Amino acid sequence: MKTTLLRLVRGLWRRSYVRWRRSIQVRVVTTTLLLSTIVAVVLGVFLMQQITTALLESRGESAIQQLNEGLGILKRTQGDRVTEKVARELAARSGPSGRYEVYLRNTNEETNGGLPTNDLDPVSIPRQLTEDINAEPGAKVWRIGELIRQYHDDEAALIAGAKDGPYELYYLFPLKQEQRTLVFVQRTMVGVGVALVLLLAAIASVVTRQIVIPVRLAAQSAERLAAGRLEERMKVRGEDDLAKLGRSFNDMATTLQEKIYELEGLSQVQRQFVSDVSHELRTPLTTMKIAADMLYENREDFQAMVARSAELLQSQMERFESLLADLLEISRHDAGAATLDAESVDVRDLVLAAVDDVQDVAERRGSKLVLKLPGEACMAEVDRRRIARILRNLLFNAIEHGEGRDIVVTVAADRDAVALAVRDHGTGLKPGQAQMVFDRFWRADPSRARTIGGTGLGLSISREDAQLHGGWLQAWGEPGVGSQFRLSLPRKAGAELRGSPLPLVPAEVELNRADLADLEVTE
Repeated sequence: MKTTLLRLVRGLWRRSYVRWRRSIQVRVVTTTLLLSTIVAVVLGVFLMQQITTALLESRGESAIQQLNEGLGILKRTQGDRVTEKVARELAARSGPSGRYEVYLRNTNEETNGGLPTNDLDPVSIPRQLTEDINAEPGAKVWRIGELIRQYHDDEAALIAGAKDGPYELYYLFPLKQEQRTLVFVQRTMVGVGVALVLLLAAIASVVTRQIVIPVRLAAQSAERLAAGRLEERMKVRGEDDLAKLGRSFNDMATTLQEKIYELEGLSQVQRQFVSDVSHELRTPLTTMKIAADMLYENREDFQAMVARSAELLQSQMERFESLLADLLEISRHDAGAATLDAESVDVRDLVLAAVDDVQDVAERRGSKLVLKLPGEACMAEVDRRRIARILRNLLFNAIEHGEGRDIVVTVAADRDAVALAVRDHGTGLKPGQAQMVFDRFWRADPSRARTIGGTGLGLSISREDAQLHGGWLQAWGEPGVGSQFRLSLPRKAGAELRGSPLPLVPAEVELNRADLADLEVTE
């Protein structure tokens, strides 16, 4: 039961906190409610203190007047049994309702404890009051006593006293009526304060709503616009600042729509141009390739310079053919015509095949290919041709920029995904270049020529192929440390990829960072 209640409280707190963060109206209303409550409490306490002080001072002045009258009667009374006569007369003046009680005491009569006008306990007289009037004869002092001890109840009272000769005269005024008045005033102030706070919160809610609703509508319109609904517009009413915001938003949306349509048209023309040119070039390229192959096969019959020219022509024709094939592949991706021929494949076999294809190139560049493959099969539904192309592109890129150092190829898998990483220890990537490496024809160093003969489209096509599988192709790098490319793919074609079995940043780099951080803390 306790655990359930705790979960309920946590859930309520979490929902309240989320709403607090997401809603301006909730924050404004809550802040107004809190501040108005604090102000109402402070003002209420101050007013109650002022009202209480005013009531008691008024009651005290009335008590002093009654005390003066009693002292006058005491002075006028002569003869025997003065105490009894004065006490009876003062009791008669109090009336049947008993507005006050009187206590009269002759200090010369040691055996006389004094005469109360009712069943009043003399203990109700504060000792400090008695000491004050005895210390300064003739002084008239009033105090608030905590109790009037009677047969029926104990209640607070205002007590006034004075001394005239041997006589001590005390008036005790019950504060029951004043207490009722203060309770009524306090309840009224609490009710008015609560109503005022709620009214202020309602006003804040209404005022904030007038501002929040247009802002929410603008946010919804912006979300629809971002989702591709370029015809989305805000409804504009009035001439105020919010209406001006709406008109500005609509103008921006109209301009953005025109620019997007213009760019889409240009992009379509560009894609169509690339596709058409690529297809048109295939026929002359085929003819030229046949002629170049014939010349290359008969180069031994030519003079040395002509034979060298045939070799150069052959290599450039191969590069031209590769570039044309990449352009055709890019045009298919741009047109959305690329298809996935998925089959269940052991990714380790694809890695071994790709490593065999680039082994000779790696040896010529002085790089050693190190494989870290799991002992069990890493099955995934992939397009064998496209994944093999991704692997070759990643390996050639690592050889190109690996500076002759070791290249590590790692494969891992979990229940939902498989991943492979190609790690080199070469020049690395500068901050911000990890995303730029996938741009078409991008180079980290434009002055550096390609030595392996890439077209500049390999990584861009590789990322398109990875996305066609529903996977990720990501890059990491640091200058002087090297770089790592990670390909993550779902095991089942069409499944959503939620994570990768391999880290993007190599484990040894993270370990070195942790060691440096510990060293800095130690120092």
